[in-house]
Amino acid sequence: MTDTLHEQLKVGVGPKPTRRTAIRSVGAALALTTLPAVIRPLGPAGLVSVTGKRFELDGAPYRYMGTNMWYGAYLGADTDYGDRNRLRRELDRLRALGIDNVRVMCGSEASPLKGSVTPTFRDRSTRFNEQLLGGLDYLLVELRRRDMRAVMCINNFWEWSGGMQAYLYWANGGHYVDENDPAAPWPAYADFTAQFYANIPAVAMADDYVRAIVGRTNSITGKRYAEDPGIMAWQLANEPRPGETAAKGYLPAYAAWIKSTARLIKSIDPHHLVSTGAEGVIGCLRSEACLTLATPPEIDYMSIHIWPKNFGWINVTDLTGSRATGRAMTRSYIDQHIALATKLGRPLVLEEFRYPRDGGSYDPTATTTERDAFYRFVMDAVTKDAKRGGPLTAVSFWAWNGEGRAQHSDYIFRAGDTNWLGDPSHEPQGYYGVFDTDRSTQSVIREYATALRRIG
Repeated sequence: MTDTLHEQLKVGVGPKPTRRTAIRSVGAALALTTLPAVIRPLGPAGLVSVTGKRFELDGAPYRYMGTNMWYGAYLGADTDYGDRNRLRRELDRLRALGIDNVRVMCGSEASPLKGSVTPTFRDRSTRFNEQLLGGLDYLLVELRRRDMRAVMCINNFWEWSGGMQAYLYWANGGHYVDENDPAAPWPAYADFTAQFYANIPAVAMADDYVRAIVGRTNSITGKRYAEDPGIMAWQLANEPRPGETAAKGYLPAYAAWIKSTARLIKSIDPHHLVSTGAEGVIGCLRSEACLTLATPPEIDYMSIHIWPKNFGWINVTDLTGSRATGRAMTRSYIDQHIALATKLGRPLVLEEFRYPRDGGSYDPTATTTERDAFYRFVMDAVTKDAKRGGPLTAVSFWAWNGEGRAQHSDYIFRAGDTNWLGDPSHEPQGYYGVFDTDRSTQSVIREYATALRRIG
């Protein structure tokens, strides 16, 4: 794969919402990506801000140990699928570990896609799910009680929450592609989903939800989300990609969508941070030029996600034997993005990393020796860069299962299940998440959460 932006842009044009303006946006975005992030007006006290390559909170450096708990609003809903008592227990557990930041989904869309979660925040109508939105309100209240913050992820490239394919399905007459469909092998799913950025009706429906969620007023506190210190940042989507095949030509529309959506969010909420939620170069045509283009001034900080198994860096049947290779690839990926974040002048968050249990088991009683060692390896890289004043300033592991347990012996999620886990509905329940009984893993988390706080 070439890393020359010119070569990527000339290999195909594909359908785009406004071809001339999209390509103009690409040129303008690339010209501006080395400038500092957009300056926001002074906001309410207690909001996280960015100064250069670091986060700040009330004038002091803000570094955090976080986790992904996409289902937080689901637990917070005052319904038969919610469990507010469990939510409070889980947040207490996390706070006791030194975790003060959780990444959650604040959007999900009804779709026919296999493995998609139900219920959802919305369907094709504009009558959004007030019960689930109320769960999000409740989650934010409980986070503030514990001096914790949320990264609010609005959309999703992947099918487990409906996401971009749901919007396409509503806009294109009912066409969709399931991930891992034998009749449409990879990269068909990624390339089909990337059509979203160029589909004007689909993007318009997604923008309607952006306006609703970013402009929401908490039904419990009466406080506007735009003024809530319980929110650290808005994310455009979970792992947005410009497809997988450069020749499809979705990159200009992708870059234009990032810029326009970030601007829309900031027009409603000028105080909170905005990020893409991207994986790094692996999710951007394996190209630094692509990732640079996808980091316009409207994006306040960068993120990377590391999945050694999914990236083919380790062998689950021989975790010990493939350990050295996995760590070398991980270290190289981290270093690559530290250098890029330094060049672009942005803070960097390692906001997802996941590792299997010993033997690839989904059972919460299985050991986690190799996982614990990998957690230590990754968190050590974060703390070392933070100590030297580098851009890598925070880390969030994937994901928190807590007291959730698979409801079926085959570990497969089924519609109606309510034992929410950090492993999303399309994955085996117990695949990567940390359970409340994983004491050794929690010990590593607690150790490095303390180390990050002490850096100052």
